[in-house]
Amino acid sequence: MGKRNNEVVEEALKNTLSAICVYDNEEIIGSARIIGDKTIFLYVCDVMVIPEYQGKKIGTEIMKRIVDIINEYRKINPNIRGYLGTSKGKEHFYKKFGFKTRQEVDLGEGMIFFN
Repeated sequence: MGKRNNEVVEEALKNTLSAICVYDNEEIIGSARIIGDKTIFLYVCDVMVIPEYQGKKIGTEIMKRIVDIINEYRKINPNIRGYLGTSKGKEHFYKKFGFKTRQEVDLGEGMIFFN
């Protein structure tokens, strides 16, 4: 994901509903965050596992916990939408956890404001 300014990271974390971090001793090796309004919209972001730890089911465990958190918010509103922006070619991984492409649920393409 690249390096980010500490102040930017701190602000992002302050505006995070839930975060999951996986450590190997003192080193963070995987993480994910959920942002949103808690009742209508949730967005899963920054799902990552550093390359040397990939293929060891760490991402799978992170996503199981993300789905558990989303299901807790569903107790407030069963129709809450959980969105996720996936890296190109990784859609199959997220489908295992119940995520569908926007086209599969007839919501059209996704778009991003990006310069």
